[in-house]
Amino acid sequence: MARLHHTLLAAALWAAAPVAAQAERVTVPAGADVQAALDAAADGDTVVLAAGAHRGPVTVSRALRLEGAPGAVLSGSGQGSAVTVTAPDAAVAGLVIRGSGSDLEKMDSGVFLARTASRAVVEGNRIEGNLFGVYVHGAAGAAVTRNVIVGRKGGRTSEAGNGVSMWNAPGARVTGNDIRFGRDGIFVITSRDNTFSDNRFAELRFGIHYMYANDSAVEGNVSLGNHVGYAIMYSSRLRITGNRSERDRDHGFLFNYANGSTIAGNVVLGGPIAETADIGGDDQHTALLARARESAGTVRRAGPEKCVFIYNANANRFSGNRFDGCEIGVHFTAGSEKNEIVGNAFVKNRHQVKYVGTRSLDWSKDRRGNFWSDNPAFDLDGDGVGDTAYRPNDIVDKVLWTAPAAKILIASPAVQLLRWAQAQFPALYPGGVIDSHPLMAAPPIPAAAAPALAQGVRETSGRRSP
Repeated sequence: MARLHHTLLAAALWAAAPVAAQAERVTVPAGADVQAALDAAADGDTVVLAAGAHRGPVTVSRALRLEGAPGAVLSGSGQGSAVTVTAPDAAVAGLVIRGSGSDLEKMDSGVFLARTASRAVVEGNRIEGNLFGVYVHGAAGAAVTRNVIVGRKGGRTSEAGNGVSMWNAPGARVTGNDIRFGRDGIFVITSRDNTFSDNRFAELRFGIHYMYANDSAVEGNVSLGNHVGYAIMYSSRLRITGNRSERDRDHGFLFNYANGSTIAGNVVLGGPIAETADIGGDDQHTALLARARESAGTVRRAGPEKCVFIYNANANRFSGNRFDGCEIGVHFTAGSEKNEIVGNAFVKNRHQVKYVGTRSLDWSKDRRGNFWSDNPAFDLDGDGVGDTAYRPNDIVDKVLWTAPAAKILIASPAVQLLRWAQAQFPALYPGGVIDSHPLMAAPPIPAAAAPALAQGVRETSGRRSP
């Protein structure tokens, strides 16, 4: 009897419980009040904007999905952000988004994710002509994925926004986006545990600009024709793997106060710089400097100037990278210590290494060093390692770094005699980089980071339709 009473009571409670509301899918015709539809919707609903023009700005304050049918365009008023998301677990997808304001301090954006918008998703949109494309302002666990983000063209770089900006958003991810024009492709400051992968950057200042962001991954990205591909600063314990830089103008990779990180399987390829690259300068100084270089006959016809620049960066591990066709393969300076540089390929760089320092550094470990395309070594025992050490620099290089005007003497008999003497008497070499066990063949590069050059250009510079 007691068991029967318990069963009847449970059945009565179940029957009296309110039936959970079913998520609804609401379509908003072109020209209708989008904000009213969003305010009337409930958590879990999908608000679909029909094809045509829709007026913004709008705010998503519930955990719903704002979605665009093919051909739906949402335009802001030219002030503030076109779409602001304040609710956790909300999504903005499939829209063409335009019309943000131009106030850098107010972070005017195509899509602005507020700190309360944890786990929000911005996916599959075309976000064009806004000051910032997407601003992740403290939204932990947010995801920005598979968007085409086209910034503003021309003007001063200092007055432009970034494709994706991120501040203090632990666990957030930026993946599979195509970002062009503006200041930086992805700018990150004061964050952690983030992933930035499979993005494409073109016609920007920096592809990725990374500051005070630890324990994160930068993987499988492509940078084409930007001033700098990847600028990694003031950050520790990063995984920077399988990325590609093609014909970036100044640096492929720049490491400044970046410590304890793994840099593996990346490719930097030098080549001609497009004359029509539309990248705005910070001010008139950029144009003046370009004219000064041209008048002095020092204009570079190919980039990058440096495949990788290592400045006061410590305890990093460089392996399996290919640095190919730059003015300088690696510029290593400012007291960088305890870096392991083993198993990389330095190919056809005009100067393989520029090391500013007096200490001797051996870039080999466990009888394995790096591959150097200009190394004339022999491998008589067939173990894949050169029989003699490789030294990328000599006394003449040191003189040219400190007194560039001495280049006029580079072909003189005295300089040739000095270099011959150093080759015969290695004790005459200055302190610097030495590879005691140079490789006879370049290590293989992961397929993800080394597609054919033409394929990399096509993927990065292609124009996608909305």
